[in-house]
Amino acid sequence: MPRRRRDRSPTEPRGADERRAPHLGADGAGTLPFGALAELTRTRRPPAQNPIMRAWEEAHAPRRRPSPVQQPAPVQDPAIAPADLALLQAAMADVQPLAARHERVEAPRSRPAPVPLKRHADEHATLHDSLHAPLSFEDRLDMGDEAAFLRPGLPRRVLADLRRGRWVLQGEVDLHGLNREEARAALARFLQSSLQQGRRCVRVIHGKGLGSPGGVSILKQLSRGWLAQREEILAFCQAGPHAGGGGALLVLLRAPGGAREGK
Repeated sequence: MPRRRRDRSPTEPRGADERRAPHLGADGAGTLPFGALAELTRTRRPPAQNPIMRAWEEAHAPRRRPSPVQQPAPVQDPAIAPADLALLQAAMADVQPLAARHERVEAPRSRPAPVPLKRHADEHATLHDSLHAPLSFEDRLDMGDEAAFLRPGLPRRVLADLRRGRWVLQGEVDLHGLNREEARAALARFLQSSLQQGRRCVRVIHGKGLGSPGGVSILKQLSRGWLAQREEILAFCQAGPHAGGGGALLVLLRAPGGAREGK
């Protein structure tokens, strides 16, 4: 009995059966439609490239120029308000531009410090009076029994004038709270600096030793010995009550340059 063909739906387009059924070749084997074949060829892996050819292509490929570095846009100054501009113009109204040949202005050079000739003259006169004036009875009473030092060849009146404040005090060093080595180093630095600056009369504060064992100031004895050993020291004595009393020494230094006194 012959097979009955299935009726198509009235809405089914003609040729739908052909698209659904696989294509048969001459030998009866099924073949794929062209659309499926094209899709298959797209998904196939490309053949591996010869490494020698790939290296040659990379070597002869045109080189890409590096993209230029973009510079940041310059920052524009904010607009000046009209009121500020008017103030600036008013402030710069009297300013005159420099001439072309004077564009470079030399900084003013510092002048050397003036030599205090009057002070040197006063010091020389004071020392001359101390060397040649006789020692009065009042001066002998004012000296007392305190320890003092006088360079050999100088009269005792030098000490009297130093004790009574005829010399202007020009500097001081405080040795409070220092040990033996620290105090000696500080005193040496101070005396050297005083000589370089031309000082003649200075004060050394060693303290009265109220907090020392036995109430005796160790620095008081040491500082007197250190001063007596230095050639730049002409004389020293205990300061008066108004200048420190028994806790300080007034020291007279030689003149700058090492000139002998009294000549």
